[in-house]
Amino acid sequence: MIVDTNGLSAWWLNEPGFVRHIRGADRLCVPVPALAEFRFGILKSRFREKMSAWLDDALTTTMVLVADDATTRHYAGIRLELVSAGTPIPMNDLWIAAIARQHQLPVLSRDTHFDHVPGLQRIGW
Repeated sequence: MIVDTNGLSAWWLNEPGFVRHIRGADRLCVPVPALAEFRFGILKSRFREKMSAWLDDALTTTMVLVADDATTRHYAGIRLELVSAGTPIPMNDLWIAAIARQHQLPVLSRDTHFDHVPGLQRIGW
């Protein structure tokens, strides 16, 4: 499953609902856009050193997924589908959705706008 940015935050905060989901996961993946957003949040945090160390440790148990040419095809298709339906989503989440659909993985997120993406399963907590 793919961990969205708010999933990384929930993991950092050790939220029980989130932790239940990742304990049962076969594989945890973090897409580059979520990782970049979380790192930006770390830079703004007063807990910067502690969060950075936690993230480094968390990343040893995950696979970081990057965007490639195949991802761009999913991105373009999803963006057209959402714009046509009148349900666009934030740009970074569009990239996260494209990576998730490319790898056929559900997204662990509180963001309900992922529910508008055809062929994508969102798991909330």
